[in-house]
Amino acid sequence: MASLIRTTVLACLALGPVHVAASPASAAEQITFVSQGGAYQQAQTVAILDPAAKALGITINQDSAPDAWPVIRTQGATGKPTWDVVDTPIQDCLRGGKAGLIETLDFSKIPNAAAIPAAYKTEYSVPYEFYSSVLAYNKSKYGKSPPQSWADFWDVKRFPGARALRNHPFATLEAALMADGVTPDTLYPLDVDRAFRKLEEIKPHISVWWTSGGQSALLLQGGEVDMEMIWNGRAAAVIEAGADADYTFNQGVLQNTSLCILKNAPNLATAVKFVNQAIDPKLQANLPLNIPYGPGNPAAFDTGIIPASLAAKLPSAPDNAKKQAVLSAAWWTSEAGDATLKRWAEFVQKK
Repeated sequence: MASLIRTTVLACLALGPVHVAASPASAAEQITFVSQGGAYQQAQTVAILDPAAKALGITINQDSAPDAWPVIRTQGATGKPTWDVVDTPIQDCLRGGKAGLIETLDFSKIPNAAAIPAAYKTEYSVPYEFYSSVLAYNKSKYGKSPPQSWADFWDVKRFPGARALRNHPFATLEAALMADGVTPDTLYPLDVDRAFRKLEEIKPHISVWWTSGGQSALLLQGGEVDMEMIWNGRAAAVIEAGADADYTFNQGVLQNTSLCILKNAPNLATAVKFVNQAIDPKLQANLPLNIPYGPGNPAAFDTGIIPASLAAKLPSAPDNAKKQAVLSAAWWTSEAGDATLKRWAEFVQKK
C-alpha cells in the first residue's frame, strides 16, 4: 500500500519530497482519500483534491490502491477503518454497502449531487468520473463505411477482419445483446442465456481476448486487430499518437468510478463535506482538462470550462451519453450478476 501523502505532494513529485504545514483549520479537519494511483491520481490532485482542500480548509491525506476492495473488507472487519473516502468502481461501493462496510449517504448534506441523474448514483455512492467501452476500428480497412454498432461487429461477412473483445463479462454481455437487437435502454435485467448464445456466434472470430487496457491499446495501435471493444480513453490515446483508427460512442457502455465513504470512517462529517465539494461542477470540469475522463457530474458541461472540442470526446457529455447504455452496477452485484461472472470463466476457457 502506498504511503500517505498530502494533496500537494503528487503535483510536485518531480521536485522531490514535500512537506506542507497544515493551517489551523486543516489541522482540525482532515480525511484520508484513496484512489487508484498513477497519472489518474496526479490529475485529480491538481483538478479536484487540492482545490477542494483549499475551499474546505482541510487536509486531504492520500493513499492509493489499484484494487481497493480487499482493503475495504479488511478495514471494515476491524470496525475502525483508517480510510475515509474511496474512489473505486461503483460495484465496490454497492457490495460494501450491502455488507455493512460502506456508509449510506445523506444526500441532504450533498447538494451538488442533485444535478446528477438517478441512474448514475446509489444510496452509497456518487459518480466521480466516467469512461466507456466503445467500438474502435481501423479506418483504412473499412474506408467510408466503417462499423458503427455491435451488430456490425458481429457481421463478419460485411466487415471481415481480426477482432478483439475484453476477457470480462462487464460491457461484453451488453454488447452481445445489443448486437442481437436489444436497445441500450432495455438491457436490464440481462438475458444471460441470449447473450452467451450471441457470444458463441462471434467466439470463433475473436483473435484476442484482452485482459488490460494497455494490451487493448497495443492491439489497435499495431494493427493486430481491425476492430475491437476498447475503453474510449485508450482509443483516444492511440489515435492521438498517430494510429489510423477511430471509434464511436454509439452503443457504448458507460461506466464510472464512484466516491463512497467507509462505515465508521474516522472523519465522517468532514468526509461528507469533501464528497460534496469533489462533485462541485467547476471542480469536476477541471478533471478532463488534466486527463481525458468524463466528469461524474453532468453539470460540469454547463460551466463553460470544458471546450466544446474536448466535450465532444468525453463519454459523459450529454450528446455522447444519450447514445450509450449505462452499465448497471446494481444488476452486476446481484446474485444473477455473480452467477454470470462464474459462467464467464467457463465460457472463455471452453474451446
